[in-house]
Amino acid sequence: MPDTPPAPAPGPLPAAVAAAQPKPASDALPELVVFDKVTKSFGEGADARVAIQDVSFVVHDVPNVGEMIAIVGPSGCGKSTVLRIIAGLRPHFPPTRGQIKLFGKPIDRPGADRGMVDQKYSLMPHLTVVDNIAFGLMLRGVSRKERRDRACEWAKKVGLEGAEDKYPSELSGGMQQRVAIAATLILEPKVLLMDEPFGALDPKIRMQMQELLVQLWKEQQATVFIVTHSVEEAIYLGDRIFRMAANPGRLVEILRAPRPSVSPEVMRKQPWLGELTQELLRRLETDAPALGELPGIEKWH
Repeated sequence: MPDTPPAPAPGPLPAAVAAAQPKPASDALPELVVFDKVTKSFGEGADARVAIQDVSFVVHDVPNVGEMIAIVGPSGCGKSTVLRIIAGLRPHFPPTRGQIKLFGKPIDRPGADRGMVDQKYSLMPHLTVVDNIAFGLMLRGVSRKERRDRACEWAKKVGLEGAEDKYPSELSGGMQQRVAIAATLILEPKVLLMDEPFGALDPKIRMQMQELLVQLWKEQQATVFIVTHSVEEAIYLGDRIFRMAANPGRLVEILRAPRPSVSPEVMRKQPWLGELTQELLRRLETDAPALGELPGIEKWH
Protein backbone atom coordinates (compact mmCIF):
# COMPACT_ATOMS: atom_id res chain seq x y z
CA MET A 1 0.00 0.00 0.00
CA PRO A 2 1.28 3.54 -0.66
CA ASP A 3 2.63 5.51 2.27
CA THR A 4 0.07 7.73 3.94
CA PRO A 5 0.49 10.40 6.61
CA PRO A 6 -0.36 9.31 10.14
CA ALA A 7 -4.07 9.63 10.89
CA PRO A 8 -5.28 11.78 13.76
CA ALA A 9 -6.27 10.22 17.05
CA PRO A 10 -9.81 8.82 17.05
CA GLY A 11 -12.38 11.56 17.42
CA PRO A 12 -15.22 11.59 19.93
CA LEU A 13 -17.87 8.93 19.45
CA PRO A 14 -21.52 9.91 18.87
CA ALA A 15 -23.29 10.26 22.20
CA ALA A 16 -25.58 7.25 21.70
CA VAL A 17 -22.63 5.09 20.74
CA ALA A 18 -20.26 6.35 23.42
CA ALA A 19 -22.87 5.71 26.12
CA ALA A 20 -22.92 2.00 25.30
CA GLN A 21 -19.17 1.51 25.31
CA PRO A 22 -18.23 -1.06 27.99
CA LYS A 23 -17.17 0.30 31.35
CA PRO A 24 -13.78 -1.39 31.80
CA ALA A 25 -12.43 -1.86 35.29
CA SER A 26 -9.33 -0.01 34.19
CA ASP A 27 -8.76 2.68 31.59
CA ALA A 28 -5.56 0.83 30.75
CA LEU A 29 -7.39 -1.95 28.86
CA PRO A 30 -6.03 -2.06 25.32
CA GLU A 31 -8.26 -1.14 22.42
CA LEU A 32 -8.70 -4.26 20.31
CA VAL A 33 -10.73 -2.90 17.38
CA VAL A 34 -11.20 0.81 16.68
CA PHE A 35 -13.27 2.36 13.89
CA ASP A 36 -12.84 6.13 13.64
CA LYS A 37 -15.26 7.82 11.21
CA VAL A 38 -14.92 5.02 8.69
CA THR A 39 -16.60 5.52 5.32
CA LYS A 40 -16.61 3.09 2.40
CA SER A 41 -17.86 4.00 -1.07
CA PHE A 42 -17.92 1.86 -4.20
CA GLY A 43 -17.52 3.57 -7.55
CA GLU A 44 -16.70 7.19 -8.26
CA GLY A 45 -18.42 10.46 -8.92
CA ALA A 46 -22.19 10.53 -9.42
CA ASP A 47 -22.30 6.74 -9.61
CA ALA A 48 -20.61 6.21 -6.24
CA ARG A 49 -22.54 4.10 -3.74
CA VAL A 50 -21.89 4.74 -0.05
CA ALA A 51 -21.90 1.43 1.86
CA ILE A 52 -21.10 2.88 5.30
CA GLN A 53 -20.57 6.45 6.44
CA ASP A 54 -18.71 7.79 9.48
CA VAL A 55 -18.92 4.57 11.51
CA SER A 56 -17.11 4.88 14.86
CA PHE A 57 -16.80 2.42 17.74
CA VAL A 58 -14.26 0.93 20.15
CA VAL A 59 -14.02 -2.68 21.33
CA HIS A 60 -11.60 -3.29 24.20
CA ASP A 61 -9.49 -6.38 24.73
CA VAL A 62 -11.04 -7.59 27.98
CA PRO A 63 -8.70 -10.26 29.42
CA ASN A 64 -10.07 -13.76 30.03
CA VAL A 65 -13.52 -12.74 28.83
CA GLY A 66 -13.77 -11.58 25.23
CA GLU A 67 -16.90 -9.92 23.92
CA MET A 68 -19.66 -10.86 21.49
CA ILE A 69 -20.81 -8.05 19.21
CA ALA A 70 -24.05 -8.68 17.29
CA ILE A 71 -24.66 -6.41 14.29
CA VAL A 72 -28.24 -5.92 13.11
CA GLY A 73 -29.91 -3.70 10.57
CA PRO A 74 -31.82 -3.73 7.27
CA SER A 75 -30.36 -5.11 4.06
CA GLY A 76 -27.89 -2.70 2.50
CA CYS A 77 -26.88 -0.99 5.75
CA GLY A 78 -23.26 -2.16 5.53
CA LYS A 79 -23.18 -4.91 8.16
CA SER A 80 -21.04 -7.22 6.02
CA THR A 81 -18.89 -4.29 4.92
CA VAL A 82 -17.90 -3.66 8.54
CA LEU A 83 -16.84 -7.31 8.95
CA ARG A 84 -14.85 -7.38 5.74
CA ILE A 85 -13.05 -4.16 6.56
CA ILE A 86 -11.96 -5.67 9.88
CA ALA A 87 -10.87 -8.79 7.99
CA GLY A 88 -8.90 -6.68 5.53
CA LEU A 89 -10.72 -8.24 2.55
CA ARG A 90 -11.04 -6.50 -0.81
CA PRO A 91 -13.02 -4.90 -2.35
CA HIS A 92 -14.45 -3.65 0.95
CA PHE A 93 -10.97 -2.92 2.27
CA PRO A 94 -9.41 -0.39 2.41
CA PRO A 95 -12.01 2.17 3.48
CA THR A 96 -12.52 5.33 1.48
CA ARG A 97 -12.02 7.52 4.54
CA GLY A 98 -11.39 7.07 8.24
CA GLN A 99 -9.11 4.86 10.26
CA ILE A 100 -9.32 1.27 11.48
CA LYS A 101 -6.95 -0.11 14.08
CA LEU A 102 -6.43 -3.63 15.37
CA PHE A 103 -4.32 -4.07 18.51
CA GLY A 104 -3.42 -0.39 18.22
CA LYS A 105 -2.03 -0.68 14.69
CA PRO A 106 -3.62 0.15 11.32
CA ILE A 107 -4.96 -2.85 9.42
CA ASP A 108 -3.20 -3.34 6.09
CA ARG A 109 -4.11 -6.90 5.06
CA PRO A 110 -5.87 -10.10 6.21
CA GLY A 111 -4.11 -11.84 9.09
CA ALA A 112 -4.11 -14.98 11.21
CA ASP A 113 -5.30 -12.90 14.18
CA ARG A 114 -8.73 -12.76 12.48
CA GLY A 115 -10.95 -15.65 11.39
CA MET A 116 -13.98 -15.48 9.09
CA VAL A 117 -17.04 -17.75 9.00
CA ASP A 118 -19.91 -17.04 6.63
CA GLN A 119 -23.12 -18.67 5.44
CA LYS A 120 -21.43 -20.41 2.50
CA TYR A 121 -19.33 -22.71 4.72
CA SER A 122 -16.28 -22.43 2.39
CA LEU A 123 -15.36 -26.10 2.69
CA MET A 124 -13.19 -27.93 0.16
CA PRO A 125 -15.30 -30.74 -1.32
CA HIS A 126 -12.34 -33.04 -2.00
CA LEU A 127 -11.18 -32.99 1.63
CA THR A 128 -12.61 -34.97 4.53
CA VAL A 129 -13.98 -33.36 7.68
CA VAL A 130 -10.71 -33.74 9.55
CA ASP A 131 -8.64 -32.49 6.61
CA ASN A 132 -10.90 -29.46 6.17
CA ILE A 133 -10.52 -28.65 9.86
CA ALA A 134 -6.74 -29.13 9.68
CA PHE A 135 -6.21 -27.23 6.41
CA GLY A 136 -5.11 -23.98 8.06
CA LEU A 137 -2.63 -25.86 10.25
CA MET A 138 -1.18 -27.49 7.14
CA LEU A 139 -0.60 -24.04 5.64
CA ARG A 140 1.24 -23.10 8.83
CA GLY A 141 3.57 -26.06 8.45
CA VAL A 142 2.25 -28.09 11.39
CA SER A 143 3.24 -31.76 11.16
CA ARG A 144 0.69 -34.20 9.76
CA LYS A 145 0.29 -36.12 13.02
CA GLU A 146 -0.13 -33.00 15.16
CA ARG A 147 -2.62 -31.36 12.86
CA ARG A 148 -4.68 -34.56 12.58
CA ASP A 149 -4.69 -35.00 16.35
CA ARG A 150 -5.79 -31.40 16.88
CA ALA A 151 -8.38 -31.60 14.11
CA CYS A 152 -9.87 -34.79 15.60
CA GLU A 153 -10.06 -33.04 18.97
CA TRP A 154 -11.94 -30.15 17.35
CA ALA A 155 -14.24 -32.51 15.47
CA LYS A 156 -15.21 -33.93 18.86
CA LYS A 157 -15.71 -30.45 20.33
CA VAL A 158 -18.20 -29.52 17.63
CA GLY A 159 -20.09 -32.80 17.82
CA LEU A 160 -18.66 -34.51 14.73
CA GLU A 161 -16.97 -37.46 16.41
CA GLY A 162 -17.36 -40.45 14.08
CA ALA A 163 -17.69 -38.24 10.99
CA GLU A 164 -13.99 -37.37 10.68
CA ASP A 165 -13.51 -39.20 7.36
CA LYS A 166 -16.71 -38.06 5.66
CA TYR A 167 -16.76 -35.52 2.83
CA PRO A 168 -18.81 -32.28 2.84
CA SER A 169 -21.32 -33.76 0.37
CA GLU A 170 -22.15 -36.41 2.97
CA LEU A 171 -22.96 -33.84 5.67
CA SER A 172 -26.07 -31.84 6.52
CA GLY A 173 -25.96 -28.05 6.46
CA GLY A 174 -25.59 -27.90 10.23
CA MET A 175 -22.71 -30.38 10.17
CA GLN A 176 -20.97 -28.44 7.41
CA GLN A 177 -21.22 -25.27 9.47
CA ARG A 178 -19.70 -27.09 12.45
CA VAL A 179 -16.73 -28.02 10.25
CA ALA A 180 -16.35 -24.39 9.12
CA ILE A 181 -16.41 -23.12 12.71
CA ALA A 182 -13.90 -25.76 13.86
CA ALA A 183 -11.61 -24.98 10.90
CA THR A 184 -11.58 -21.33 11.97
CA LEU A 185 -11.30 -21.73 15.74
CA ILE A 186 -8.50 -24.32 15.55
CA LEU A 187 -6.29 -21.44 14.39
CA GLU A 188 -7.09 -19.54 17.62
CA PRO A 189 -7.92 -16.15 16.08
CA LYS A 190 -8.17 -13.24 18.50
CA VAL A 191 -11.10 -11.83 16.51
CA LEU A 192 -13.80 -14.08 15.03
CA LEU A 193 -15.94 -12.58 12.25
CA MET A 194 -19.23 -14.34 11.45
CA ASP A 195 -21.52 -13.23 8.61
CA GLU A 196 -25.00 -14.77 8.92
CA PRO A 197 -23.41 -18.11 9.84
CA PHE A 198 -26.70 -19.80 10.80
CA GLY A 199 -29.03 -18.13 8.32
CA ALA A 200 -29.59 -21.23 6.16
CA LEU A 201 -30.30 -23.60 9.06
CA ASP A 202 -33.69 -24.70 10.34
CA PRO A 203 -34.74 -23.21 13.72
CA LYS A 204 -33.85 -26.22 15.88
CA ILE A 205 -30.37 -26.67 14.35
CA ARG A 206 -29.87 -22.92 14.51
CA MET A 207 -30.45 -22.92 18.28
CA GLN A 208 -28.05 -25.82 18.70
CA MET A 209 -25.41 -23.90 16.77
CA GLN A 210 -25.99 -20.79 18.85
CA GLU A 211 -25.44 -22.78 22.03
CA LEU A 212 -22.33 -24.43 20.57
CA LEU A 213 -20.94 -21.04 19.57
CA VAL A 214 -21.38 -19.71 23.10
CA GLN A 215 -19.63 -22.75 24.59
CA LEU A 216 -16.67 -22.49 22.21
CA TRP A 217 -16.50 -18.72 22.63
CA LYS A 218 -16.18 -19.10 26.40
CA GLU A 219 -13.30 -21.53 25.87
CA GLN A 220 -11.51 -19.36 23.32
CA GLN A 221 -12.22 -16.03 25.03
CA ALA A 222 -12.05 -14.37 21.63
CA THR A 223 -13.85 -11.24 20.52
CA VAL A 224 -16.68 -12.15 18.14
CA PHE A 225 -18.49 -9.95 15.61
CA ILE A 226 -21.62 -11.69 14.28
CA VAL A 227 -23.93 -10.27 11.61
CA THR A 228 -27.49 -11.56 11.89
CA HIS A 229 -30.96 -10.72 10.58
CA SER A 230 -32.49 -12.42 13.62
CA VAL A 231 -33.19 -9.94 16.43
CA GLU A 232 -33.75 -12.78 18.88
CA GLU A 233 -30.39 -14.29 17.95
CA ALA A 234 -28.69 -10.91 18.39
CA ILE A 235 -30.12 -10.51 21.88
CA TYR A 236 -29.22 -14.08 22.86
CA LEU A 237 -25.65 -13.94 21.58
CA GLY A 238 -24.62 -10.32 21.94
CA ASP A 239 -22.97 -8.64 24.91
CA ARG A 240 -23.57 -5.54 22.83
CA ILE A 241 -25.78 -4.99 19.80
CA PHE A 242 -24.74 -2.60 17.04
CA ARG A 243 -27.94 -1.27 15.43
CA MET A 244 -27.33 0.05 11.94
CA ALA A 245 -29.48 1.93 9.45
CA ALA A 246 -29.31 2.24 5.66
CA ASN A 247 -29.05 4.97 3.01
CA PRO A 248 -26.25 5.49 3.86
CA GLY A 249 -25.15 2.65 6.12
CA ARG A 250 -24.46 4.07 9.57
CA LEU A 251 -24.21 3.01 13.20
CA VAL A 252 -27.23 4.39 15.03
CA GLU A 253 -26.68 3.09 18.55
CA ILE A 254 -24.93 0.43 20.60
CA LEU A 255 -27.11 -1.47 23.07
CA ARG A 256 -26.24 -3.83 25.89
CA ALA A 257 -27.78 -7.30 26.16
CA PRO A 258 -27.66 -10.04 28.82
CA ARG A 259 -24.80 -12.53 28.48
CA PRO A 260 -26.38 -15.97 27.90
CA SER A 261 -26.32 -18.29 30.88
CA VAL A 262 -28.78 -20.90 29.60
CA SER A 263 -29.51 -22.57 26.27
CA PRO A 264 -31.38 -20.54 23.61
CA GLU A 265 -34.28 -22.97 23.87
CA VAL A 266 -34.66 -22.15 27.58
CA MET A 267 -33.91 -18.47 27.15
CA ARG A 268 -36.51 -17.93 24.43
CA LYS A 269 -39.25 -19.00 26.89
CA GLN A 270 -38.41 -16.10 29.22
CA PRO A 271 -40.95 -13.24 28.97
CA TRP A 272 -38.22 -10.60 29.09
CA LEU A 273 -36.62 -11.93 25.89
CA GLY A 274 -39.87 -11.25 24.07
CA GLU A 275 -39.97 -7.72 25.50
CA LEU A 276 -36.43 -6.91 24.41
CA THR A 277 -36.98 -8.51 21.00
CA GLN A 278 -40.15 -6.53 20.30
CA GLU A 279 -38.53 -3.23 21.30
CA LEU A 280 -35.47 -3.83 19.12
CA LEU A 281 -37.69 -4.90 16.22
CA ARG A 282 -39.73 -1.72 16.61
CA ARG A 283 -36.60 0.40 16.44
CA LEU A 284 -35.38 -1.42 13.34
CA GLU A 285 -38.72 -1.34 11.51
CA THR A 286 -39.32 2.36 12.19
CA ASP A 287 -35.69 3.35 11.57
CA ALA A 288 -35.84 5.08 14.93
CA PRO A 289 -33.13 7.47 16.07
CA ALA A 290 -30.97 6.49 19.03
CA LEU A 291 -33.32 5.85 21.97
CA GLY A 292 -30.92 4.61 24.65
CA GLU A 293 -30.90 1.30 26.50
CA LEU A 294 -33.55 -1.31 25.86
CA PRO A 295 -36.28 -0.96 28.51
CA GLY A 296 -35.60 -2.88 31.71
CA ILE A 297 -32.14 -4.02 30.66
CA GLU A 298 -30.75 -3.52 34.17
CA LYS A 299 -33.31 -6.01 35.51
CA TRP A 300 -32.32 -8.60 32.93
CA HIS A 301 -28.64 -8.13 33.76
